[in-house]
This record gives sequence, C-alpha cells and structure tokens, in this order.
Amino acid sequence: MARAAASSVGVASVVLLLLVVANVSFSEANVEGIRDLSEGKSTSTVASPWRRSAVETPLPANNSLVLAAARTRRSDPVAKLTMYEGGWNISDTHYWASVAYTGAPLFLVAAVWFVGFGVVMLVISCCCCFCRKRSDRYSPTSYIASLVLLVILTCVTIAGCFVLNAGQESFHRSTIGTVDYVEGQGNLTVDNLRNFAGSLAAAKNIGVDNIFLPVDVQQKIDIVEEKLNSSANEFSARIVQNSDKFKNVMDKMQYYLMAVGVIMLGLALLGFVFSVLGLQFLVSLLVIAGWVVLTVTISMAGGFILLHNVVGDTCVAMEEWVTHPQDHTALDDILPCVNVATANESLHRSEEVTAQLVALVNNVIVNISNRDFPPGFKPLWFNQSGPLMPVLCNPFNPDMTARKCGPGEVTFSTAPDEWKRFECQVAGDAGSEVCTTVGRVTPPAYNQMTAAASISMGLYEFGPFLMQLQDCTFVRETFTSISVNNCPGLERYSRLVYDGLMLMSVSVMLSVVFWMVHTRQRRRRARCGKQPG
Repeated sequence: MARAAASSVGVASVVLLLLVVANVSFSEANVEGIRDLSEGKSTSTVASPWRRSAVETPLPANNSLVLAAARTRRSDPVAKLTMYEGGWNISDTHYWASVAYTGAPLFLVAAVWFVGFGVVMLVISCCCCFCRKRSDRYSPTSYIASLVLLVILTCVTIAGCFVLNAGQESFHRSTIGTVDYVEGQGNLTVDNLRNFAGSLAAAKNIGVDNIFLPVDVQQKIDIVEEKLNSSANEFSARIVQNSDKFKNVMDKMQYYLMAVGVIMLGLALLGFVFSVLGLQFLVSLLVIAGWVVLTVTISMAGGFILLHNVVGDTCVAMEEWVTHPQDHTALDDILPCVNVATANESLHRSEEVTAQLVALVNNVIVNISNRDFPPGFKPLWFNQSGPLMPVLCNPFNPDMTARKCGPGEVTFSTAPDEWKRFECQVAGDAGSEVCTTVGRVTPPAYNQMTAAASISMGLYEFGPFLMQLQDCTFVRETFTSISVNNCPGLERYSRLVYDGLMLMSVSVMLSVVFWMVHTRQRRRRARCGKQPG
C-alpha cells in the first residue's frame, strides 16, 4: 500500500505539472493573438497575456470593418487549426471555436485528471482486495509532513475560496452595471426618437387661423415619422433582447461559481477533519467526490479563460469601432447606430418643418395681425389695432444654414411673453371673435401661435441629438465610456475569478492525495501503538 500511496503522489505531481503547462499554453495562445501588436515596438515592454491591446485597423474597401483582428487571430479547431481571421463576431461559430481553443489546455488537464486519477483509485482498490501482504510500516516523517501539508493546503483552499467569491461578486456587479449602462443609453435614444417623431406629428397638425403646413410637407412628415418609429421599435427590441440574454447568463454564472466555491471549501474542511480523525471510509467517499468536483472546477477554469478572452476582445473591438463608427461591424448587434439615411432625412426634415412653422406664424403676423383691414372685411378683420407684433425669429436661412435673429424678432423661448402683450379681449361666437380692447391677436390665435412656436423650439432643440445620430456620436460616447470605465474592471475581476478557481483546484487536488496518505499513516501509527513492545 505504500507503493500505491506513492503512486498517488506521483500522479498528483504529474497533474500539477500539467496545470502549470496549461497555464503557460494559455498565455502563449493569448500572446499569439497580440504578437503582431508588439512587432516594431520597444522591447523594454513585455506584453501581459491578460492585457488587452488595441490597434488602428485599416478601413476595408467593402465598408465592413473587422474588429480586434490582431487580438482574435487564434487557431480555429473547426477549420483544421488554421488561423481565424474574422475578428470579433459573437455570431460567428468560428470565432467561438477559436476563443474556446484558448481554454483547451485546461480541458485537457481536466480529462487527464479524471482518467488518470480514476485509474490510480482502481489500482489502489485492486491492491486492497487482492494483495495478501500488507506493509504496516509507520513513517513518522510521512505522518508529520502530510499533516503539515494538509494544514497548508486547507488554508490555501480557504484563501482561494475568498478570492473566487470576491472576484465573482465584483465581476457580476461590474458586468450588470455595464449592461444597465448600455441599456440606459439605448433607452434614452429610443425615447428621443419617439419624442421627435411625436413632435413632427404635432407639427403636421398645427395651424394658425386655419392656415396649415403645405400638403407636400405633411406627406414628408408622415414618411419620416414612420421610419423613426420603425427604427425606435427595432432599436428597443434589440436592446431588451440582448440585455435580458446577458443578465441571464451572468446570473447563472454567479450561481455556479458560488456553488463550486462552497463545495470545494466543504470538501477541503471535511477532508482535513476526517483524515486527522482517521475516518478512512469517509475519507474514501470524499476522495471520490473530490475526483469528480475537481474535474468540473478545472473545466470551469477553462471556460472562464474563454469568457475572459471574449471580454477582452469586446473591449478592443469597442476601441477600434470608435475610430470607424459608420462602418458595418459585428458590434451592430449590441448597440447599433440608427440608419444613416434615416438620420440625415430626419435632420433635414426637422430643419425644414421648423422653418415652415416659423414662416406660417410670421405670415399670419405680417399679413393679418399687423394689417389694418376695413371693418367687416372678415375673417381678416377682427378689430385689430395698436402697436405691431414682433415676428418670430427663423433660425435657418433659405439654404438651411444657421441664421442669427434680426432686430425686433422674438425667439422661441421669449415669444409667448412678448406676444402676450398684444393679446386683446374679445367678444362674439367662437371662430368669429372680435377684439373689444387694443390688441393684435385674439386669445385663440395667440394659443395657436405659441403652440407653433413651442413645437418649432422642440424640433430645433432636437438638432444636436439628430446630429449625434448622423455621426453615431451617442454610440461612440457609450463605447468610449465602457472602454475607459468598465473594461479594466471586467478584465481584472475575470482574472481574479480564474486565479481563485486555479488556486482551489491545485490545493484540493493535492489535498485529495494527502488525505489518503495521512489517513493511512495514522492507522499504521495506531497499529504500531497497540503492538507489544
């Protein structure tokens, strides 16, 4: 049985060596994807495999930008291990295959551990059943050494559990915060699109003294309104779908990581107690449980390498997209820009309708309110009199360039108060009111003018928002904020989770071996104590 125990230690040592090799292989796989970034640069800086790197990607001729091309250049196992060249694209199976391949060394370690340690346990069982000769030689050195190592390994497992718990909580919180930020930015854009569409619809129906916008302008408003609502609905549906998908995955991941941490900690503590007490049967059960749980934990560590690389790839993709926001990329699935043609048409229509409304109001002021018609010349005459009303300032020239207000013109914000001074008191039936006091505008006409000015101001104030839609500034700002504020934390916390999983895996793996060694040495010590001197 001493040989069997020695065999257990030997297998554990080999598997531990494989873990180290797996970690190095993972680092090499990651470095291979960023090797191109370090060529031609100073050799004094060593690229960390956990550090993301962004490059200025040249613009392809077909207007389709390959994001994070250098970082995602990895071996593709489903394409005969050729290098994957498609860049960041979560919809591409080849991308997932190539990024999953970075975790292959740990998946291999999990398989070797499962098969190798299973064979060792089978050999030990056969020796216990069929070997007649048993060595009861007690080794004080083995007894004390195994006890000391078990104490150290149990403490390391506890530390690994704390590292894993801190990492998974921080990673979950940071990830959900990032998703909420993206969702909030998207919802803000959707609300602005719908509010702008509503303002256009209100402008279409506005009228002053039964004078409305031209029919062709109303028809153009209908077309733009339909496109805006369509963009807003598509935008909103995609945001909700992606947000729910990400949050569901993150919640499940947190649950599984917490479960693994609790199970591994429980195994380490129970194994230590049972081995110290010499409860061989219970130790044997824990060895079998540890054999299975370790396989799962090492596999999860491999899976987290995949997740870490996807997070890093996404951050680099965002950085590169910021320099080419108008190009079609795989990032359109996360937070797509509104169709550029729709944004351009909306901006132009906003300016046109604003100018048309101002012209409509000023037409009424100049040709009706400020004119002195003879009595009875209805409906143009309503006994208007007194000082002339100021006209509304048009912020656009005829060619839709910016225009400064002229002397005597009122702005959108000051118009209601200025025009209120020219409102008269009226008498008569609705629709045929006549001023009974000095004034240039009846209360119904005043309300219509101020409504037109208010809608014009709303449309005009949507200009900066529409400009952001036109050049994707709102998405650019979102991705820049995530890259600066969220990406460093996401990568740091994912590394922390990986470290916690690996720390617990190695410590429990060695603990499983020393549970058996210490339990056996304790039983032999007890037998030696019972033998007559």
